[in-house]
Amino acid sequence: MFACIDLGTNSFHLLIAKARGGSIEIVERLSEKVQLGENLAFTGNISQQSHQRGLACLKRFEFLMRQYPLQKYWALGTNTFRIANNAHQFIQSARAIGIDIAIISGVQEAALIYVGVTAGMQDSIGRKLVIDIGGGSTEIIVGKGHDHVLTESLPIGSVSWRDSFFSEIKYNKSQIVFQMSEGSEKAFDVFNGIAKGVFRASWEEAYASSGTVKMLANICEEYGCKEKQVELDVLLRLKEEIAGAIVTGKNFPGLKERRRDLLLSGWCIMVGLMKAYGIQKINFSPTALREGMLGFMIKNEEDLRVMQSSDFPEVCYAK
Repeated sequence: MFACIDLGTNSFHLLIAKARGGSIEIVERLSEKVQLGENLAFTGNISQQSHQRGLACLKRFEFLMRQYPLQKYWALGTNTFRIANNAHQFIQSARAIGIDIAIISGVQEAALIYVGVTAGMQDSIGRKLVIDIGGGSTEIIVGKGHDHVLTESLPIGSVSWRDSFFSEIKYNKSQIVFQMSEGSEKAFDVFNGIAKGVFRASWEEAYASSGTVKMLANICEEYGCKEKQVELDVLLRLKEEIAGAIVTGKNFPGLKERRRDLLLSGWCIMVGLMKAYGIQKINFSPTALREGMLGFMIKNEEDLRVMQSSDFPEVCYAK
């Protein structure tokens, strides 16, 4: 049995699975909203409150992992661990409770996300554009099969964008609409920085993963889109309605309350991204980094073209 721990800027995720005769059976899934990267854009540090929330979550993960006969586990820290000045303090605290965390680069993260998103798909003739909108970074990959044409990690995420553009919300609809315009334009600028490479890769199918994308896909479905699909026209049409929902605090169709704080930043990022790359419709992928980690763990002794074991931190043996 294997365990994967994905330590994101917004949420921590645990996946426990076992491999049987070439197939993978998921035994446990657990996700917690930790927001380890809260206010990181301003302070450069993981706050004491975020540190404690994250450590409490890992203690729950470690307790659950001990209920199973695990052979190996892999705990990977992503963007917050890459940029926080005091990330080593959290890593030391985690080690003290029995979890060793390795920090991966944005490119390494992107490669594992690509594996996770495409693992269950049938190979097609064309290339796929795969995007993961995290709390602190967004990974963008274009590939076909095991071959990557483009692999990028950009410094834009739903938590960091919220803190940068919506940390102070004046409960005035026109002001929020203005903030949404500003946030989406700045997001466009970030994504447009690699637009030439994305267009040159000439992808044919587009997929996006993460809780932010799932939130927007659920909202779009409520407004007539296909299941698990985000449409740019619908997002643009809903701009003022979203702003109004934030002002009034009323329920918004398709929105879960625990995701409300990331609605505005998620809208900005998705709109900026879709405009920059000329995407009218994008498909939500329920699998991403942790599924890619799991696939890599199980197959890392094989000769994979998609990545080499030596390019990644070692998997830990369970105690």
